[in-house]
Amino acid sequence: MNNLCADIGYKSIFHYGEELCGDHVDIVEQNENSTVIVLADGLGSGVKASILSTLTSKIISTMMAAGLSVEECVSTIAATLPVCSVRGVAYSTFTIIHIRENEFADIIQYDNPHVILIRNNENYNYPKMEMNIDGKRIYKSTIKLCENDIFIAMSDGCPHAGIGIGYNFGWKREEIIDFMEALSTCGYTAKTLSTILVDECNKLYGEKPGDDATACVVKIRKRAPMNMLFGPPSNRNDANRMMSLFFSKEGKHIICGGTTSSIASKFLRKPLRPSLDFGNSDIPPIAELEGVDLVTEGVITVNRVLEYAKDYLDKNECYEQWNFQQDGASMISRLLFEEATDINFYVGRAINPAHQNPDLPINFSIKMNLVEELSECLKKMGKRIKVSYF
Repeated sequence: MNNLCADIGYKSIFHYGEELCGDHVDIVEQNENSTVIVLADGLGSGVKASILSTLTSKIISTMMAAGLSVEECVSTIAATLPVCSVRGVAYSTFTIIHIRENEFADIIQYDNPHVILIRNNENYNYPKMEMNIDGKRIYKSTIKLCENDIFIAMSDGCPHAGIGIGYNFGWKREEIIDFMEALSTCGYTAKTLSTILVDECNKLYGEKPGDDATACVVKIRKRAPMNMLFGPPSNRNDANRMMSLFFSKEGKHIICGGTTSSIASKFLRKPLRPSLDFGNSDIPPIAELEGVDLVTEGVITVNRVLEYAKDYLDKNECYEQWNFQQDGASMISRLLFEEATDINFYVGRAINPAHQNPDLPINFSIKMNLVEELSECLKKMGKRIKVSYF
């Protein structure tokens, strides 16, 4: 078994004037190392398209994750989808990326723009086999995965961007490839890559998309463990055990909280050097401790990380803030969202006396909820999470 994993991210914009997206992405984990990703584009836009694409992606992803064949999936869709009373047809185009044991990718494509594969920072022309299933021309490819491979699946709203506005014939595939090749060298996550691509489509549409546009990016990368310590243990006698476990783990180490970092300083027998530089941020400043990659304040900082995580899973509008700012919350966000694949949380249950002030909106339950909510958000990003309480 290799040490690779799939980082998956997607973003959509709606047809101007519509409240629902006619594209839908569904991701189903088959097992710890295998995932089925389906991007479906329903006929037209609005409610009908949304229903068609949602049905299509749900049916295909569920059936394929259960081990059924492409032929069975396509036949089931043809028999299931309702017929449009206006056009007399009922279909949703789709793209399937099936990651198998983080070693191979099966790509199955029907009427969507063909998946772009960027390997070694340039376009890679992978072989395609043509199939005919129930009268539908479907292309299938099997690709051996390499580290840093970037797969880009799109609905046709992406290459149609700019028709009659910025371009006569839309944003050509070759131009999209050039755009993404340049971004592939920057080390961005799949979510950030899909966000930048769709935001560019939105600009080409003049902020008034003439079609639903969705980009789903799958980036193949090595597993990267990360460890985060938040709060002192409820029993002071557990401090050394907590620190020993925390520092014995491979990967980077983040410590959140003043008392916690003081305990770590004593354990490491290294001086803690706090900073008074707030910069332009409302987040408390960071500190330095030899042997620790990042030391920050506790509840306020982690709460901001949670806000960024929720936005990341939604519209990802804050990515420019946490991507470039140098405050503690932004730095933690970059480490957890972009670098980490496996995250170990070490959470102390000690009650901070400062948080018992009734005038402060912070209490013990809020602190515990922060960890639980952040863990759930990170799981939805595809991270492996383990939480240990002390």
